[in-house]
Amino acid sequence: MLRSLTTAATGMLAQQLNIDVISNNLANVNTTGYKKVRAEFQDLLSQTIKPAGAQIFQGTIQPVGIEIGLGTKTSATMKEFSEGALKPTGGSLDVAIEGDGFFQVMMDDGSTAYTRDGSFKIDANGQLTTSDGFIIQPQVTISNEATDIIITPDGSVFEKTAGVPEPGNVGTLNIVKFANPAGLSPLGRNLYEETAASGNPIEAQPGQEGLGALQQGFLEGSNVQVVEELINLIQAERAFEANSKLVRSSDNLLQILNRMS
Repeated sequence: MLRSLTTAATGMLAQQLNIDVISNNLANVNTTGYKKVRAEFQDLLSQTIKPAGAQIFQGTIQPVGIEIGLGTKTSATMKEFSEGALKPTGGSLDVAIEGDGFFQVMMDDGSTAYTRDGSFKIDANGQLTTSDGFIIQPQVTISNEATDIIITPDGSVFEKTAGVPEPGNVGTLNIVKFANPAGLSPLGRNLYEETAASGNPIEAQPGQEGLGALQQGFLEGSNVQVVEELINLIQAERAFEANSKLVRSSDNLLQILNRMS
């Protein structure tokens, strides 16, 4: 059978995955703190017909060989953790990280997850939580008497109460960073979990040890660029189309060979 059939098929599968990745990026263009994904590919092993460097005659070396590639495969789907645009909301519980870092979240099973989504809420116990009710770590509890909440760039949380002239400190929002954030495993709900590839979390106050500062009243938007993704989509579609034409051409050649036999 012609090698081009299977080779073109690997190209179609690769571009199908590429389109899946692009569609997910576009679907999350308005997701708070979403980080776009880029599909990466690598070529498969080549079939060697004549190796380079082989001795042809006595004292004569083959300068170049004959190798035929067998297609492509997906090597990785890479998350790009470049910072998204900060969008002003004016909400006292909306907090964006300006720079590197992740908020810490305690899951239902007691494990820790991480997020760039700072659209916080207050639960029935006065604790800061995510939109899904997961408690932010370290825990910060707001009293029922609080009339306003102030979150400073270094993560200090203050509350104002009626009749008290000075706001009181109720906690600190420490954040973490990873040596390889692209190695984090996505859990959905704008959450990530630590893996062996990401390295261990390094915790500190915002603005220290290379971590970003906090901005109250802002949320980080997705870092997806719609125009860029649409260009990538066009390129992926054209590549898929070209590989499909190769399949049809190979099929035509096989039909000719069958008629000749």
